[in-house]
Amino acid sequence: MANQFAVVTGASSGIGYELARQLAERGYDLLITAEDEGIEQAAANLRRDGTTSVSTVRADLATYEGVETVWQAIDRDVDVLALNAGRGIGGEFVGGTDLREEFNVIDVNVTSTVHLAKRALPAMVARGEGGVLFTSSIASTMPGTWQAVYNASKSFVQSFAEALRAELKDTGVTVTSLMPGPTDTNFFHRADMDDTRVGAAKKDDPAVVAEQGIEALLKGKEKVVAGSVKTKAQGAASKVMPDSAKAAMHAKMAEPGSA
Repeated sequence: MANQFAVVTGASSGIGYELARQLAERGYDLLITAEDEGIEQAAANLRRDGTTSVSTVRADLATYEGVETVWQAIDRDVDVLALNAGRGIGGEFVGGTDLREEFNVIDVNVTSTVHLAKRALPAMVARGEGGVLFTSSIASTMPGTWQAVYNASKSFVQSFAEALRAELKDTGVTVTSLMPGPTDTNFFHRADMDDTRVGAAKKDDPAVVAEQGIEALLKGKEKVVAGSVKTKAQGAASKVMPDSAKAAMHAKMAEPGSA
């Protein structure tokens, strides 16, 4: 029998790479994609670690054409779709961040996620099987002071995932939301947040986050706050804290120069 097939976006490093590695270790063939040249090295590493096939697509998911390039490269039934690609930007919304960069965050985190889901889900539903993993964030549960656009984008992803799960509950297709906390990836450097308290603090291991995410996906769970005990506690606390308190807490972590 042929291996099952998984597509992972944003897979050149960080959580995305570790999601792909977890799936490869479970015998999935892979198509992995990212905008940077590191996607080829990621594929080479994954091929060395297992016996599954790994193909790559280098594409900018901030563009319509980039998402379509990924979609056109998918030439077989998708068993797992891991919509992980994302980026952030930190700083003061008024006077501190660039509008074009914020549009890019929205295009990657929100638009590409909706676009690829819209393309892939009909065939999965028609077959009556498969699983979708959305990489959301515990940031989706709180106002993102000094990260206003990023947190709002993840709130969209979280709501979108939960809505699709409800719509697809009787189709055989499961939807799971992966909600990491601060994780040891290139995210904070790329978001220009090295000088923030959260950027400088100890972070969760992306391999641990990914393992917990894939386990939740394969069990058909609704969502998982993934990472350390501290992150899980923060996720639990966010359920009961008022938004004003969460906004103040986030400000202390993300304010420029707070490191």
